[in-house]
Amino acid sequence: MKKLILFFLKPLSFLPAICMMYVIYSFSAQSGEASGSLSYTVSYKIVEIGNDTFDVGISEDQLGYYAKRIEYPVRKLAHMTEYFCLAIAVSFPFYVYGLRGFPLMLVAGLICVGFAAGDEYHQSFVDGRGPSKKDVMIDSIGAFFGIITVRIICWTFLAPFRVAQRMEERARRKEMARRQAEERERDRRELARFRAAERRRAEARHFAEERRRTELYSAEERRSSSQRSAPKRRKSAEHDTPARQASKSKSAQAGPARSEQIPARRKPSQSRSVNARPIKRVSAQTKP
Repeated sequence: MKKLILFFLKPLSFLPAICMMYVIYSFSAQSGEASGSLSYTVSYKIVEIGNDTFDVGISEDQLGYYAKRIEYPVRKLAHMTEYFCLAIAVSFPFYVYGLRGFPLMLVAGLICVGFAAGDEYHQSFVDGRGPSKKDVMIDSIGAFFGIITVRIICWTFLAPFRVAQRMEERARRKEMARRQAEERERDRRELARFRAAERRRAEARHFAEERRRTELYSAEERRSSSQRSAPKRRKSAEHDTPARQASKSKSAQAGPARSEQIPARRKPSQSRSVNARPIKRVSAQTKP
């Protein structure tokens, strides 16, 4: 809500500058006679106030004389004062919008000098008046001092607020940087965890693929070995003669019968008697 109010109130800061431009335009629209009469009246009033303040005791004729002598400086000082006020009224809104330093002087100076040139061109159409380059220079000097005044005032009175704002902005940036660093670290950890999981899944898929390939290779080897041994068995079966097949069948039948006819061998302890004496073997060397 505060930002919305400031958004609508900021453009209103240009109203004093617009009003000052209107005042300057209205003075320039006066004829030469009316402008001279106004300048003489102001000069006479200044001399009269000075006479009353310092009690000089100047007569009426002398007041008019001194008024005519200071009329020209008063007119030029009025020009400078007008554009001094205009520069202040123009510079403050730009300062509010964040324009500082040399850009502020450049923008506000161009606006004031451009308006001064346009005002002198406007006077060329007024009866009894005309454009003057000297007036443009005097107006520019007044605008320059107005911009410098704005910079000094803003630097003096708004510096603490600006420093506090900068400190707050710096703290906010640090906090934002810390949060961004934490987010990057969290993202890095998540990415590392995701890559580790992907690596494990890839290893599991690779292991399953290798196992499947090994099983397929083993099955293929068994199939090829069985295919290689089948022709040999068929050839051996084809080359067997009837007589050989008959002998093989007879040997297969006689095998169990022969094993039944062979008596069991007796143990040495059963073949010898208990009182039997051992037989002495005499060799040929023992004979006399």
